[in-house]
Amino acid sequence: MFDGLGNECQGVIARLDGKRVMVGNITTAGISRESPLQVMLAQALSSSEKMDWVIQKATELGVTEIQPLDTERSVAKLPAERAAKRLEHWRQVAISACEQCGRNVLPKIHAPLDIMVWLQQAKELPVAKFILLPQGTASLHGQAKPPGSAVLLVGAEGGFTSAESDTALCCGFSPVQLGPRVLRTETAAVAGLTALQMLWGDFNV
Repeated sequence: MFDGLGNECQGVIARLDGKRVMVGNITTAGISRESPLQVMLAQALSSSEKMDWVIQKATELGVTEIQPLDTERSVAKLPAERAAKRLEHWRQVAISACEQCGRNVLPKIHAPLDIMVWLQQAKELPVAKFILLPQGTASLHGQAKPPGSAVLLVGAEGGFTSAESDTALCCGFSPVQLGPRVLRTETAAVAGLTALQMLWGDFNV
């Protein structure tokens, strides 16, 4: 069992009563599987299946926060009345991913925000900030090691508009690309997170 805050316990099921499970003989194990690099994934909203997949894989790859963003080219749009239900669904996806990969800390999933509103907030974040752009001229490998925290900004299926990418650059984001091929939004998120963990996190290859 885990509580999502970093505590892992073992016990014996004493009773099953409908949806209630009573556990006894509980012992706590001080096990941490968190990366030394804290990463926020700022992900443009995509179709529900793709968004679920990104949240699942991002959780397995050790992100600490996920910020869904409403961008001009986002295929999926979330009305206010659906946002709370979708947020709870994403949280359950992350919980299942934690159970699968053995994480004891549940990543924080924020409510969706308009990208322009979020960029103004992110402008003040004292962390390394990267935006994945096909026209980016730098690689992650050539960047300075983040001071413990980083933000990875990934666009929607149609990419960022010029206004969105220009604003991100003005807010301190470094434009990087992962290679010569244009990746789908869900592939770009996973590839970018994997690269961050290999360079400065806890991936041993």
